Amino acid sequence: MTCRYSMLIRWSEEDQVFVVTLPEFGDYAQTHGDTYEKAAKAGREVLDLLIESCQDQGQPLPTPRFYEPAPALQKLLSIEEVAQEKE
Repeated sequence: MTCRYSMLIRWSEEDQVFVVTLPEFGDYAQTHGDTYEKAAKAGREVLDLLIESCQDQGQPLPTPRFYEPAPALQKLLSIEEVAQEKE
């Protein structure tokens, strides 16, 4: 299944870990990891469990949020698109 849910990973100076938040599933849908990679893996595992739980309980899945890229990224993507068109 293609997953289109958001996963925010940020460093917590207070906890000295990477904290993962899954915004579509509410304020308490969080996990963490000692490294960015471990946090991402833990986030995906929690996300899979949340999806499975919703499906098992017959609850609708939340609507995925879509975000516009930052202006600098939009500019970079535009440059790449032009370069691909010239090939």
